Amino acid sequence: TGLKENTFDMLDLTEYTKNRPWWRKIFGPSSGSSAEKYNVATQLVIGGVTGWCTGFIFQKVGKLAATAVGGGFFLLQIANHTGYIKVDWKLVERDVNKAKQQLKFHSSGNKMSPEVKSKVDEVIIFLKKNVILTGGFAGGFLLGMAS
Repeated sequence: TGLKENTFDMLDLTEYTKNRPWWRKIFGPSSGSSAEKYNVATQLVIGGVTGWCTGFIFQKVGKLAATAVGGGFFLLQIANHTGYIKVDWKLVERDVNKAKQQLKFHSSGNKMSPEVKSKVDEVIIFLKKNVILTGGFAGGFLLGMAS
C-alpha cells in the first residue's frame, strides 16, 4: 500500500513534429526566439514595416551623401581649374600606390580576426532565431529602397 506505482508519460513524435514550425525543422532546436510569441503574420508585418522604413531612410541618406561627395569633387575641380588650389598629383599618385600595396598585403591573408568572426557568428545565430522577422525586414528594406 505504501508503494507508489511508476507512471510514464509517452511522447508521440508524430504529433511533436507536426506542431513544430518549419523553420525549427530546418535550422534546429536553437532557432527559437522571443519573437515566437507573435504569430507569423505579426512577425512579417513588424519586419516588413521596419525594413521599409530603414530602406526608405537609407535611400534618402544615400542620395544626399552621393550629392555631397559629387558636389565636393565638382567644387574641388573648379577650384583647381581656376587656380585657387594646386594639387600635387605626384604626391597623390605616390599615396594611392602605397594604399594599393597595403590593401594587397592585408587581403592576401584572407583570415578574419576573432572579433569579426564572433560578430558574424552572433549575426548568424540571430538570423536563425528570427527567420520570419528578418525575411519580412529584407523584403521591406528592398521595397523601401525602391520607393
